[in-house]
Amino acid sequence: MGKLTKSQLMDKLAEVNDMSKKEVVAFMENFVSLAYEEVKGNGEFIIPGIGKMVKAHRKARMGRNPATGESIQIQAKTVVKFRLAKAAKDAVL
Repeated sequence: MGKLTKSQLMDKLAEVNDMSKKEVVAFMENFVSLAYEEVKGNGEFIIPGIGKMVKAHRKARMGRNPATGESIQIQAKTVVKFRLAKAAKDAVL
C-alpha cells in the first residue's frame, strides 16, 4: 500500500471517528489554522504524542551559488521547524 492521499486520510478519519467526511475536513482545516496562528503568535504549537511546530530564527550566513561557485551572503530569516516527539519516534522505530 502506498502513501495516504489527503482524501484517503479524511475518509479513514471519518470512518474511525463516526463522522462525515465534510465534518472531518472542516475540523482539520480549523486545526491547521489554529496551529499556524499559535506558531505565529506564541512561537510553538504542540501536538501531544506527535511533536511540535516551532518558530526559529536562522542567522545570516555565507553560502555558495551551485551554478557559478561564487560566494553569496544569505540573509537572516525566520523559519518554521517541526520537532518530533519521543513517543512518535519510539512508536515508529
